[in-house]
Amino acid sequence: MDQIQQNGKTGGIDGAEARARLMNDLKTGIGDVEHWLRDAQDEGGDGIGDARAQFEDTLRTAKTDLLKLEDSVLARTKIAARQANVYVQDHPWQAVGLGAAVGVIVGLLVARK
Repeated sequence: MDQIQQNGKTGGIDGAEARARLMNDLKTGIGDVEHWLRDAQDEGGDGIGDARAQFEDTLRTAKTDLLKLEDSVLARTKIAARQANVYVQDHPWQAVGLGAAVGVIVGLLVARK
């Protein structure tokens, strides 16, 4: 319950944190590849197989993280869509009023520029 009150989320990794982790993993992977390729070039042909294996492992990890992020985003989007649908069905006039208010605000902001 404390976690819900602190950040408004029900648990798990939020989108910003997941994106940051993925970007960090990709940057680390790219740096590792550059390092491995330099080492392999310095050592000759012997280190290329090891560099390739390490790169494939890092790439596999990044792909797994990306798939987890995608699944998380899709699940949260579906939940939000269901909640919006239920709200609109339960409170149609409030939804119309909210839509009109958002439209007026957006119209004012666009006209202002």
